[in-house]
Amino acid sequence: MRVGIVGAGIGGLAAAAAFTRAGADVVAFDRPGAAPAGAGISLFSNGLRALDAAGVGEAVRALGAPPELPAGIRTPRGDWLTRTPPSSTADLRVVHRGDLHAILAAAAPAVRIETVAEVRTTADGAAVVLESGQRHDFDIVVGADGIGSRVRSTLFDDPGIRYAGYTAWRGVTSEPVQVAEVGETWGRGERFGVVPMADGRVYWFAVASAPPGWPVPNESVEVTKRFASWHPPIVELLRATDPRMILRNDILDLAHPLATFVKDRVVLIGDAAHAMTPNLGQGGNQALEDAVTLAALVADGADLGAGLRRYDSIRRARTAPIARRSRHVGRIAQAGTVAATLRNALIRVTPARSVVRAAEKMHAWQPPEPVSVRR
Repeated sequence: MRVGIVGAGIGGLAAAAAFTRAGADVVAFDRPGAAPAGAGISLFSNGLRALDAAGVGEAVRALGAPPELPAGIRTPRGDWLTRTPPSSTADLRVVHRGDLHAILAAAAPAVRIETVAEVRTTADGAAVVLESGQRHDFDIVVGADGIGSRVRSTLFDDPGIRYAGYTAWRGVTSEPVQVAEVGETWGRGERFGVVPMADGRVYWFAVASAPPGWPVPNESVEVTKRFASWHPPIVELLRATDPRMILRNDILDLAHPLATFVKDRVVLIGDAAHAMTPNLGQGGNQALEDAVTLAALVADGADLGAGLRRYDSIRRARTAPIARRSRHVGRIAQAGTVAATLRNALIRVTPARSVVRAAEKMHAWQPPEPVSVRR
């Protein structure tokens, strides 16, 4: 079976690796100048199982595990709102996106760096047309081209994207910094996340409610000014980060869930299918789930229609509630002055175990068996 993949980010490369492992003939396309974002990514147990199914889980785990530390939510002064035990993050792997991208790329076919002008459905499959005019025909084409997906906008009933109401900075320290916990600090319309990596460096993110497209002359100066009075080691982490490597993006998601991820022989995965806010850390993990689920259900090429319909049903049912919950968590986390006081009081009386159970349920996903195995 021939598979074309538009987009070579984490989801696209995972799909390429999974389909290649299943014996498909895969061609992936990526636009010139595309590069993995220079920040961290949290891989939970569901994402790691997906990487196992793609054949690269062992290589990712070999990057190392962060120390088991208490987790939870604090106030800007450093008081705990809620705490969870170190065991709650025992399966977490926090890696640099560039490292994950390199591992997936090594397991995937060589990516063709060419701009895709159009994806078409055909009588017996789908075609990718390049800007050069070259046409490549496939049994299926996978749209893995991100939140601004042209595949989605041209072939699907695209709901468009919406601004969540807040912007986020991300960075990785240039050197190891000792931290005592993993988690977030919630203020009033602002928050800061701390996630240690296996090599001692720390992936951090900072979030602030702001108008869309908010202009900032100097990102490093702005984020440091905003969080200068917050508890240690926040300022230390900012100082240990190369200002040139600090990224900022407005947080966006799909305006509402797609009615389908499949159009004839064209199928969407990752942000192209279900872009969600990052509040649960599941965007990349869900893209990995998509990739290996799709490969498991259709790679043998026996009944592509049935396999694509099953993928559509399974993945829409899985991703829609996660995206909805993630947006809800973001609203709570970004509460303003009055609402934040009530929010903090409610968090303090909510049993931490209930939060851990909800996360465990979300992370308990298992990849489907390949069609050939089930038969």
